[in-house]
Amino acid sequence: MAAPGRSIEQLRQAQDERELWQLIDFLPQHVVVMDKDGTLLQANKRLLDYLGFTLEQMKASGIDERIRRDVHPEDLERFEKQLSAGLSNRRPFEMEKRLRGKDGRYRWFLIRCNPLLNENGGVVRWFGTGTDIEDHKQAENRLRNENVALREEIERSSMFEEIVGSSEALRRVLAQVSKVAPTDSTVLISGETGTGKELIARAIHSRSNRSSRAFIRVNCAAISPSLIASELFGHERGSFTGAHQRRLGRFESADGGTIFLDEVGEIPPEIQVALLRVLQEHEFERVGGNQTIPVDVRVLAATNKDLRAAVADGTFRQDLFYRLNVVPIQVPALRDRVDDIPLLVEYLVDRYAKKAGKRIRSVSKNTLDLFQGYDWPGNIRELQNVVERAVVLCEGEIFCVDPSWLAPASPSRTSPNEPTLTIPLVTDLAQRERAMIENALREAEGLISGPAGAAAKLGVPRQTLESKIRKLGINRHRFRTSQSPPGH
Repeated sequence: MAAPGRSIEQLRQAQDERELWQLIDFLPQHVVVMDKDGTLLQANKRLLDYLGFTLEQMKASGIDERIRRDVHPEDLERFEKQLSAGLSNRRPFEMEKRLRGKDGRYRWFLIRCNPLLNENGGVVRWFGTGTDIEDHKQAENRLRNENVALREEIERSSMFEEIVGSSEALRRVLAQVSKVAPTDSTVLISGETGTGKELIARAIHSRSNRSSRAFIRVNCAAISPSLIASELFGHERGSFTGAHQRRLGRFESADGGTIFLDEVGEIPPEIQVALLRVLQEHEFERVGGNQTIPVDVRVLAATNKDLRAAVADGTFRQDLFYRLNVVPIQVPALRDRVDDIPLLVEYLVDRYAKKAGKRIRSVSKNTLDLFQGYDWPGNIRELQNVVERAVVLCEGEIFCVDPSWLAPASPSRTSPNEPTLTIPLVTDLAQRERAMIENALREAEGLISGPAGAAAKLGVPRQTLESKIRKLGINRHRFRTSQSPPGH
């Protein structure tokens, strides 16, 4: 009679085990049971559904084949080492890995393994669980990228921290900012170099529903055309020489927040297609990847170019222009907001005086008159540079400048070896831009980069200046002297 009794007990145990696995199938985690060597014995329904395999298929493939098939290539070596080390001990261990689902996409999982020991302390079984931590990882990546962007912003000197002025021209712009900021509409900010387009973009972001998330700035003119796709959209490991690991692009870093594409008119035509896709479909692919990545980003763009003319010339896509130009904002030049100059000067004098450890009580009337009568081809950026220079050189408590700094100059009267602090007052913007660049090259004796180069004198990135020189057809070598070193 004992044999039937044992059979009944075995049936009861089998029934209990089936009921237990029915409960385990409903757990939100992946669950596996392995023997002491890691061979798969059992897996719950959630894991099988995620991978798209049956238990029999899983067992038939073997542990090494499963790992190579399902674990992300970048995690493979680390995961194999951690798993081997963990199974060789008799203690619980945990690790993280990206696991590919039946849809071909990878998600991050936290794997925890616990041993079942016999009376002698030997491992009989391993119980493993996998908890989906993809959302946590994405949030962690966003926070890390936002911190990187914040550090970059702290290190990068901005023009000034606030929009200063009360002129009618500026009030019209700020009224537009107030209206468009709460929406998610794409904004195209136009204006001459140095007018403060980035400040307008930041004002829009800070007054939007995305203000608590990242504001990611991309200077499109400062990035090599061969790298701009990777910079914007990221790349997969091995997608090109030097791509040793996956890199998130600026759009992923800005997910949930705002991306500011400064000098958007400099984006190469082949990248304009990908940018149009992001604006239309809110998705993109990394360089070298085939996985579509959805993104929730508000796009603000800025340009000092006439994009309509660029469309007519065929250098800028018409459909992209219309997508960017949903809400256009034109930032006025400083010469169109003369009434703001006293406030700007007061603000900047105070700022640079504190920085230099000086006390300046007032600004001379002659200086204000001079400033308000000057054309300011470099706009607020030029005003900033003149004020900083004057504060550094000022020996008293009254702020004043040398009138020769702002006097019109004829390039023909300037010796190639004689530094000049003047910028010709010409009416045409292209001529004025050419004159500014040529004067800076003349002072720098043809050099572009470096602390004494023309880019530093103009306060612009080297790549931006090189682009302008090519566009304007300027021969920088004619400004070199016999003593000038070769190179940039």
